[in-house]
Amino acid sequence: QVRLVESGGGLVQAGDSLTLSCADSGRTGSTYATGWFRQFPGKEREFVAGISWHCQTTYYADSLKGRITISCDNTKNTVNLQMNDLKPEDTAVYYCAATHAGYTGSPRPENYDSWGQGTQVTVSS
Repeated sequence: QVRLVESGGGLVQAGDSLTLSCADSGRTGSTYATGWFRQFPGKEREFVAGISWHCQTTYYADSLKGRITISCDNTKNTVNLQMNDLKPEDTAVYYCAATHAGYTGSPRPENYDSWGQGTQVTVSS
């Protein structure tokens, strides 16, 4: 059973870097993909990045390419999202989510079956 827990959020200054982690207790031996989304107040969740179950294929939102990196840490069973050069407009709640391999990299939240509780990222100017 998939159980996702995000961590690593917090208050940072513009230009800082931050790495979010998604701990997945059910990842070992699984074949589902992971995605990161973010949600601004009053808005729908938007796709940030995705990674395949074997951690070899990655997907990024066009608007964030070059500033973010998604990766797996198989020693810790986590999927990490490194964000660089953070901007105040990156302030949002960040969620990780799991989906079937066939939806790897999907930018559509409805294609994801399991979600973490979210972690707040606040970027001050």
